[in-house]
Amino acid sequence: MRLEKTVASLKEKGYEVSCFDTAQDGASYLDGKVDGKTVGFGDSETLETMNLYDLLSKHNEVYDPAHPSKGLDFWSTAKLCLTTDIFFTSVNGLAETGEMVNIDGTGNRVAGSLFGHEKVYFVVGVNKVVPTLEEAIYRARNIAAPQNAARHRYRTPCAVKQDRCYDCHSEDRICCGQVIHYKKMNQMEMEVVLVKEALGL
Repeated sequence: MRLEKTVASLKEKGYEVSCFDTAQDGASYLDGKVDGKTVGFGDSETLETMNLYDLLSKHNEVYDPAHPSKGLDFWSTAKLCLTTDIFFTSVNGLAETGEMVNIDGTGNRVAGSLFGHEKVYFVVGVNKVVPTLEEAIYRARNIAAPQNAARHRYRTPCAVKQDRCYDCHSEDRICCGQVIHYKKMNQMEMEVVLVKEALGL
């Protein structure tokens, strides 16, 4: 019932929505949807888990800051991701009421989700779905951000203790900006791909 409500809410807010039982099914669907395009990725454990970079790279020109290539560093790759035909990312929290929440440190991930692409895909595991917007914000800040900071081996208080956000002033802070998608952005195609498995942080 929880996912049914989430799907209905997202559709009401203007998104295309696809739902799959497994990450493999979702990856196969996306691999068939995107062909001959330039593709940008936001830094995402979900996309890594689904092996989308390798799948899509076989028949698209794919840029991912997690896979810098062709002599490009993180920043150069991240900038290219903002100019691609298609952009892939995930979210830190998705409310059953249809709002999506993302926290970012450098801004490339949230920037790519807002403007400039033919289409944006949000790929979201069921573990990120919570009942309300307030809980989605809480999850982004106090669950996802500490785990992401720890994944990058940063020494922020949240990464060290892995319990909550401390609103710190660390140079390694990764929660510098927060974006709430209340509805689909105007004049853009956006699709939410829900997977009935736990994916990402």
